[in-house]
Order: sequence, then structure tokens, then C-alpha cells
Amino acid sequence: MLTVTFDNQTPHPLDQGLKQKIEDYIGKTLETEGIDCEIRPFEISYSWVTPEEIHTLNATYRDVDRTTDVLSFPMLSYPQDTKQLTTPSHIPVLLGDIVINPEQAQKQGETYETGFVREVCYLTVHSVLHLLGYDHMEAADKSAMREREKAIMGDIN
Repeated sequence: MLTVTFDNQTPHPLDQGLKQKIEDYIGKTLETEGIDCEIRPFEISYSWVTPEEIHTLNATYRDVDRTTDVLSFPMLSYPQDTKQLTTPSHIPVLLGDIVINPEQAQKQGETYETGFVREVCYLTVHSVLHLLGYDHMEAADKSAMREREKAIMGDIN
């Protein structure tokens, strides 16, 4: 079972249809990465915040003094080359927090001509991969992460 807890701290609407789409993308990302939510329950916190709030979070936790589109706060550490949790348990595993700036997602959707909903879904996939241990600081890691994002987005679209 997958539980996504939504928190909207912005005036930007987060309606039930969009919530369902976000949950679908989270589920597909977990499934694609070998995470079976039927064996073990997982939880993700999903927050929409203002540009000012994400700027503050970015400065506080990443020492980057600017606004951004999405931040991920993983709750688990993975051994090198291990991104799967397979031990059955009835205790939910909190994968982490996803924080989205919907104003930036709106701008990016317009810039890339993909639309707001598709941009939110892409940022969601990107963020879930971060929760699962992916990163893009090194060129090889970035390439691997982009490959996963494209595969997941392609599977859904």
C-alpha cells in the first residue's frame, strides 16, 4: 500500500484529479524501481509551497540561496548500488518528503511547452527517484537518472 499525504500551503489549486495523477506517477516510479507496495506499505509526504518557502528551504538545507522547482528529503540511506527495499513488513516505511513550487512548475510547463500537469508529474518522478537514492551531481549519475526519468515518463505517457 502506498500512502501519499498532501499538504498545500499555496493558493494554487491541488484538486483530486491532480492528486490522483501524482499518486499514479509515484506508484509507477516505485514499481519501475522494484518497490512492491503490496509487500510493504510506503508513505510519502507531498507538499506545495510558495516560492519564498522553497527558497528558504533551499538555502537552509542545500546552502543554495535561490528559489527552485522541487526539493526532495529522503528518509532512508541506501548502500552503494542498492535501491530496493524487499523485506516484508507491516510497518510503513516513510520514503521521505517531496516539496514542489507550483509557481515554478507552471513557468517551466509554459517554457517547455509541456503544460503544468505534465511538469508536475515530471518533477514528481524526479523527486521520487531522489527519495530512492538517485542523484545528478556527477555526469554518470545524471545520465542514469535522466534515463530512468525518460523510461518512467514514457511508460506512463
